[in-house]
Amino acid sequence: MAVILPQDSLSHAVYFAPRGRKRLISLGYQLSQRYLSPLDKLIGFIGDAGAGKSLLIKGMFPGLELTSDDEGVNVRPLPLLKNLDRGFFSSYTYHVDIRFESAFTQMHVLADAINQAVAQEKRVVIEHFELIYPFLGINAEVLIGVGEEVIVTRPNIFGPQPKDVADIVFKSIIYRRMAHTAEDLTCKILESEYGFTHPQVHGDVKHGFVLEFAQKPDVDLSELEEKVRKYIDDGLDISYLDENHIQLGEGKPYHCTGARSHVKNASEIENFRLIKEYYHDPISKVYALVGLVGKQKIVDINDLNNLS
Repeated sequence: MAVILPQDSLSHAVYFAPRGRKRLISLGYQLSQRYLSPLDKLIGFIGDAGAGKSLLIKGMFPGLELTSDDEGVNVRPLPLLKNLDRGFFSSYTYHVDIRFESAFTQMHVLADAINQAVAQEKRVVIEHFELIYPFLGINAEVLIGVGEEVIVTRPNIFGPQPKDVADIVFKSIIYRRMAHTAEDLTCKILESEYGFTHPQVHGDVKHGFVLEFAQKPDVDLSELEEKVRKYIDDGLDISYLDENHIQLGEGKPYHCTGARSHVKNASEIENFRLIKEYYHDPISKVYALVGLVGKQKIVDINDLNNLS
């Protein structure tokens, strides 16, 4: 009798795309434990540059050599193609960044190499899977999209197609970048003008951010909101410096655990606002400050994560 694994029943799962290297790698590890089977051969990742795909892959496949990533590591020649030329695949798992490799190799050549590796029972982990899918003729066994949220799905003959996932994550990533930038601006003001130490505890909410405090802050939220909006109205530039720092205008480097996930200028943040009260969690005993971006609408604080 066939054994039905938990993965076989997966329709889709959705997680907040967390800020920071450690949290993304940790999420990747959790996803591998929950949704990957040792028999999966074709794993597809979809998402814009800087969304965190490489970090999720590092968490899901510890020790896998990434042929290109956000840290500027580019392995040449591509191991998958090198092994194809030899007539056999010496490794069990290969990584391919299609957007990067397509600058050097024709798509049909990459597709042929991937198909041959899978046929020989090798695993191929593919970034920008939606670009190679029309040439492959087969869908991934697991598709992972990274935008404002991380979407995990196990396609079957009825879908979803890579384009379905791409349409969601490419539209939503802007909210993540706006929210993350607004969050850092809020933290900077809390530190420089109200004496709070860095880092605060960060939480997640759709189209926004959450900061958590052990004690209720003595900070007027309308005043804090106006100070953040001043940065936005002034069009403050935000620049990537390194994996742990950004540049806010011409100020000193500012510590940030997700330095690649920002808008380039604060004026790109749409409809920033703070919920004008602190919310106390009786279980964790913390006070939550909630900031939102995007469409302006009446918000039920108990229903925030259902924002469209």
